[in-house]
Amino acid sequence: MITETELLAFMRETAYKPMTYQELEEHFQIADAAGFKEFLKLLNRLEQEGQIILTRTNRYGVPERMDLVRGRLQAHAKGFAFLIPDDREHPDVYIHANDLKSAMNGDTVLVRISSKSAGGGKLEGEVVRIVKRAITQVVGVFQHNETYGFVIPDDKRINRDIFVAQEAFGGAVDGEKVVARIVNYPEGRSAAEGEIIEILGHKDDPGVDILSIIRKHQLPEAFPDDVMAEAQQAPDVIEEAEIAKQGRRDLRDKIIVTIDGEDAKDLDDAVNVERLPNGHIRLGVHIADVGYYVREGSKLDQEAYNRGCSVYLVDRVIPMLPHRLSNGICSLNPKVDRFTLSCEMEFNDQMKVVKHDIFTSVIRTTERMTYTNVRKILQEEDPEVTERYSHLVETFQLMRELALKLRGNRMRRGAVDFDFEESKVIVDESGKPVDIVKRERSIAEQIIEEFMLAANETVAEHFHWLKVPFIYRIHEDPDQEKLMNFMAFVANFGYTVKGGKGNKVHPRALQTLLEDIHGTKEQTVISTMMLRSMKQAKYDAESTGHFGLAAEFYTHFTSPIRRYPDLVIHRIIREVIEHGGALPEQRMEYLASRMQEIAQQSSERERVAVEAERDTEQLKKAEFMLDKVGEEFPGIISSVTSFGMFIELENTVEGLIRLSAMTDDYYHFHEQHMALIGERTSRIFRIGDEVKIRVARVNMDDHTIDFELVDMKPRRREGGSGGAGFDGAAGRGGKRGKGKGGAGVGKPGKGAAAAGAAAGGGGKRGKRGARGGSDTAGGGGAAPAVSFGFGSGKGGYAAGPASLSRDSGGYRSSGEGSGSGSGSRRKKTSASGIFLGAGGGGAEEGGTPPRKKRGGKGKGKGGGNGTAAFVRKKKK
Repeated sequence: MITETELLAFMRETAYKPMTYQELEEHFQIADAAGFKEFLKLLNRLEQEGQIILTRTNRYGVPERMDLVRGRLQAHAKGFAFLIPDDREHPDVYIHANDLKSAMNGDTVLVRISSKSAGGGKLEGEVVRIVKRAITQVVGVFQHNETYGFVIPDDKRINRDIFVAQEAFGGAVDGEKVVARIVNYPEGRSAAEGEIIEILGHKDDPGVDILSIIRKHQLPEAFPDDVMAEAQQAPDVIEEAEIAKQGRRDLRDKIIVTIDGEDAKDLDDAVNVERLPNGHIRLGVHIADVGYYVREGSKLDQEAYNRGCSVYLVDRVIPMLPHRLSNGICSLNPKVDRFTLSCEMEFNDQMKVVKHDIFTSVIRTTERMTYTNVRKILQEEDPEVTERYSHLVETFQLMRELALKLRGNRMRRGAVDFDFEESKVIVDESGKPVDIVKRERSIAEQIIEEFMLAANETVAEHFHWLKVPFIYRIHEDPDQEKLMNFMAFVANFGYTVKGGKGNKVHPRALQTLLEDIHGTKEQTVISTMMLRSMKQAKYDAESTGHFGLAAEFYTHFTSPIRRYPDLVIHRIIREVIEHGGALPEQRMEYLASRMQEIAQQSSERERVAVEAERDTEQLKKAEFMLDKVGEEFPGIISSVTSFGMFIELENTVEGLIRLSAMTDDYYHFHEQHMALIGERTSRIFRIGDEVKIRVARVNMDDHTIDFELVDMKPRRREGGSGGAGFDGAAGRGGKRGKGKGGAGVGKPGKGAAAAGAAAGGGGKRGKRGARGGSDTAGGGGAAPAVSFGFGSGKGGYAAGPASLSRDSGGYRSSGEGSGSGSGSRRKKTSASGIFLGAGGGGAEEGGTPPRKKRGGKGKGKGGGNGTAAFVRKKKK
């Protein structure tokens, strides 16, 4: 019987030319009828999955040999999309909105490459076939139009409304949040058709907002009856006879504690430390043995696989396993017997693991500690709490000593430690947000963090060398182009990142930069930009290392209650232990065939969970600011874009000040310096600057917040001289009146950046000049653009046309609209987002030549050519 692997390997051979099924049958010497029937089924299945292609001449081949790429579509709200190829070595492919056919976000598609950049790095393509639909239902607001209706999707990446015929209303009325099942997908200009399958309630009803996000991401809620029936069979307590039968190592006499948040109910990790006679420290990390109760192939296991992980929304948790397990027999509750998998490590003075052991065990935790109480003992030395846990104080002091040494060792080897401020939205019983509190990262959190990292690394390395199929947590090296752009960006602030061999950057160089910027006003923006220049961590069947942790081996072993990969490797660990350190060959083959599929599914489910968590947090932060419209707050500029600037408040809420609301001047965006420069006043807004804002409006449809500057005065009508260059060099401007003003060209300044861009003045404005900065007479200069994503990702705004980056939820896009959206009136912009002016300018690549006399009565002839600076024309 020919297998899928054999068939694909044959078709990928260099000498292979597309063959008919008869030719393939002959090649593989399939003689019997049953074998031929199975072979045809295999061909049909692989063709339906897009793994192989059937040509017009009925010949089979693989997509990559036919200039086709298979992958998952990642759409953007502005209409374009990117293909994330199945082949991890293949670069992403940009797809214009017109080339998407009827494909939607998340679909698995085949794409033909239509153009490549000179270096082959930037690829553009068009969808030739949709292999698998990802979106089968859409959540949105129902809009009733007498004999028909529309569902306006909540997910802005679905940029066409869903048409609903009258007979498919399902009782929905105007303004209700509904779930629509797609009956017909969009074709050409026609919209997708759907039918209402669930009415969530009116969009303003309490609880409907979170429910909409749950349905939007198709998160499961209640467990199926057969899954619950299996969960009910789990015992409430562990009997002594069962402990004796298991042959586990008995650790019930050791001082073992759990340290978690106050509201945690699924306690899956416990720790203990002891100083050995030789001066070394032994650390024990004990993880709930969930795999003992959730057997491979069971209904519980299948449900956990489909869910992938627990999802922590603002007001609820959607668990991976039923509460009977996660909060009951699997939770390491205090002073009760629990089955665990343990990893004991012995550390010497240099924090090297000189001895380790991984085994099945039974524990009884001494105390259920909280982060708050451990912090009070170790940092605040609170007398009352210290007295209450006096028998554990020495243990916690030793834990602190070990954790700080482990952290120091990790930093020395070059791990990148982002110290972002995290926040938690507090909601009342009705789901209304009442407060936003910052999450502390005290010594208590650091203890657990360091201990879990140590256990994960030890387990990963141990099983890597055993060469058994396993799931690893990997973090690939950053993309070289993104990293070079980042290095150019930080140079503007006077910082350098040292490269290694072949321009590769060691994570230690990035950590050194994070230490250098600690406490500075640019700390947040540089940290954010650094994070965006990196790739996302994910699960994989191969151990390729973890860049961010500077670790050669890493896995997720410590949370089997809430992460499926942890549960899978727990089963493998116990199986290996039971078989004396090896696995039967047949079992090895089966596990090897499953690991990559499990890793991919888990990575995808993790991404969905992160998106849902981010959506609910954004929603509740916007709702929290609803009753604060008109109030004033201090804030810090967290990002600057071609369409405005993002401001982050002390409570981590982020909002946008749109360029059109900055009415005291015409501002030009300087991308390389991430700054907005006033044309007339030379006023500069840069990332990290402190500003005072007023909450202008809150949009609960998009979950976005608009701010305005408190000291913003209306734009003056009088003309003036040209503004200064970015680094202080004076630019020359045209005279007021009938001047033909071009833009000033600044000389290089002496600061960190010497781009020499100038925000020069201009000639007389046309009639439309006063409308929110739509037209300007002259243009400001811009250094060669460097592409970055904008906004911290918390505000929910799409990035502007100048740059979009996949890791920040968007991508660089040339010619996709202008300003804050493709519908903006600001059409004439340079590649870096600077407006060419009322007088028009040279056409941008992919754009259209400017119309004449756009500037009303003004006779300005600002010559824009989209280059680093605009040259002032000589008088005729």
